[in-house]
Amino acid sequence: MSIEEIAKGYEAATQKFLDAVAAFPVAKLDQPKKDGWNARQIIHHLADSESQSFARLRRLIAEPGSVIQGYDENKWAASEVLGYKDLPIENSLALFKAAREGSLMIIKRLTPELLNNSGIHSESGEYSINKWLTSYTNHPQDHARQLLAD
Repeated sequence: MSIEEIAKGYEAATQKFLDAVAAFPVAKLDQPKKDGWNARQIIHHLADSESQSFARLRRLIAEPGSVIQGYDENKWAASEVLGYKDLPIENSLALFKAAREGSLMIIKRLTPELLNNSGIHSESGEYSINKWLTSYTNHPQDHARQLLAD
């Protein structure tokens, strides 16, 4: 797959999530989904995940071989201070959009050789830009489906 095709897939995944949020009824924002999270928590999670991904991509490009730190998304979602259960979603949506756009600009500048740059993920081992691309193209699409599911 070419860099251009990769970028288009990443961009389409961003839009799929934003479309799912736009279609989601505001009145149901705090109604738990089958897995226990509600739409508000999912949106805040995506913002935090994308802020992490934004930094991870840059580290993989500029500092190959470095450690890519994982995080416990369930602990973040449960943190009262982080506000997944009650903070407004607008800032998280703005952060999601900005992080995705910033990463998309970098993706478009990648060369095929850079796709193999890797670091060591603290939870899953070797972690390349290729793996990053797959993960962060799928992630918002997975959560878009989660939002739209009963």
